[in-house]
Amino acid sequence: MKFDLGQILVSEPSEELEAQIEQQTAAVDEAEVEDVEVDPSLCVECADQPAETFCETCDEQFCSVCFKYLHRTGGRKKHVSRRHNVAGDAADSSVDSKMDVDAQSRATTAATSSAASAYEEPIAEREPIVIVSEGSSSFGEWMRGRAKYIPVRLTQQERKLLRLLEAALNVSEYTDKVDILAYASKAKRIVGQLKEVCSILAGLVVATDMKLGQEMFDDRDFAKNAKWFKKIFEIGRRYKIMNPERMRDSFGKLMYMVMDSRLPEVSQAMEFDLYMPILTVYSFLESKDALGLLDDNLIVQATAEIYSDRKSRAQIQGEIRRKERAIEQLAAKYSNTNVSREEIRQCLYSIGDNHSYLRSNKEPVERILKYLQQHFHPERIDDEYKLAISYGKGGARLSHDHAKQYHYVYQSLSLWSIILNNMFMLWSLADQDLLSTNGRYRLTDTGQGLNRVQQCPAVSRAMHTIINQAQQKTKSWIGSSVVHLGDHTVPNAWFFLDKYIQIPQILNPLDLVLRNIDTIVRDPFVDQYAQAQFGSVDDLKKTILCDFFKHAFDGSGADNFIDAGSCIDGRLTSAWNWANSISKKPFLKIFMLCGFTGFNGTDGF
Repeated sequence: MKFDLGQILVSEPSEELEAQIEQQTAAVDEAEVEDVEVDPSLCVECADQPAETFCETCDEQFCSVCFKYLHRTGGRKKHVSRRHNVAGDAADSSVDSKMDVDAQSRATTAATSSAASAYEEPIAEREPIVIVSEGSSSFGEWMRGRAKYIPVRLTQQERKLLRLLEAALNVSEYTDKVDILAYASKAKRIVGQLKEVCSILAGLVVATDMKLGQEMFDDRDFAKNAKWFKKIFEIGRRYKIMNPERMRDSFGKLMYMVMDSRLPEVSQAMEFDLYMPILTVYSFLESKDALGLLDDNLIVQATAEIYSDRKSRAQIQGEIRRKERAIEQLAAKYSNTNVSREEIRQCLYSIGDNHSYLRSNKEPVERILKYLQQHFHPERIDDEYKLAISYGKGGARLSHDHAKQYHYVYQSLSLWSIILNNMFMLWSLADQDLLSTNGRYRLTDTGQGLNRVQQCPAVSRAMHTIINQAQQKTKSWIGSSVVHLGDHTVPNAWFFLDKYIQIPQILNPLDLVLRNIDTIVRDPFVDQYAQAQFGSVDDLKKTILCDFFKHAFDGSGADNFIDAGSCIDGRLTSAWNWANSISKKPFLKIFMLCGFTGFNGTDGF
């Protein structure tokens, strides 16, 4: 069925139209995979019609149908365009009629040809990439060290098991029945609850696959399927590391189940426990005799993250092709009788996921640091935007002059950046501390209910090393360097992790608002409001930043200096206290206009 331009522009896209567009897109993608040279005179969207319109904003040429369809709604409706003339005649421009169209067209064609030739170049002919990290004698040694903490991405079959585990955890009342003060035997309660969870999982397996369920649980002997239970709980732990924003309510319950199953009296009664080491890229490749993959310099290109900012479509497509070819070349080179090409790809994708996760979490911290250095200076003081805080004023529990507060904020943000960069290592060490066979805990009322207080030796050593790195980076240290671990403030390693994975949830919304302010003030009414309330757009940004740098690092958020103050954990407590008081800030309306919904990723503050 054919559609004319009038139908496309007037009506909403129908299922048939969307199907046809998907078929056209698939056809174009197949053509790109086959390395068919694209004629620069054709539309970049459909690649089969002559280009008639050049979009100045997109910096791409389209046929009339594609241009009008893509630019009919939203922000693209305001894009500036001109007529695209392949013959090289003078083109009409809505921005500057004196623009040399021929020169620009030749430059665009040259750039496209250059990009095309770049990604057509065989990978083998490139110069080898040599990267040596600090403290490592080679790139391979550095990558091997990193791969020991990178979890392997879940397969499709493992994701099905993850859904079963999440369903069982959601209906389980494990902690409500185990972590209570009672005279009855705790070991018996634990065994009873663990068997109940195993029964729920078995029932879900039977409900989804009757034949498999009968084979596994016909005689209701859970010990015979111990490996399966270990695997499903390992999948949940592995998934959480790569997706810390998921399983917020159920992950603590999962960890406590695995922790209790390792108690000697419980594992003896159950005849098995639920612990299995996290499957990492390193451990997987080592078991398959394919560790040579981590020494190959081509892995840099195969796991690189591709950014779209300030790049043409040809450049992005070129980077994608180079990455895909690098992946295929490595998969062919290192696959053997023990490991398939798909498994090699899975490992490379896992390393790429790790790079993406670290960048997306570290980036807002680094940008907030740049805002601090850009808008403030420790020596040059603007009386209107002074960072000085005083005890008892505005809820502050610290007293710092402008210069001291500047360095205190700089040190805190630098410390957070190093922590986030080592987050996967900290996950592994926390898993080790929580699930240690001799990791006994005591149930204690910490002021926030009954919690499991347990020592965290591995995480503690790593944190003191990280603090030392931050002190060397900043050349000095303001405030306390105490790390709360295994006490009423941070009862165990899971609480520690849960505390620090919140850093991006505080800084990401703040960074988003600061980057969107320039966009929203294009509206004359918003600009008028900003001018009337804050003086100027720059003053608005400095007002938000000054409030954050003062009151998110003022030692507030607790009743005493032990729980908050200037200690390592108290800095994050103060930041959360600032986030919780955002509804009282004078710039809340600006936050909402910039798309802010909350600091926890959900609606509401």
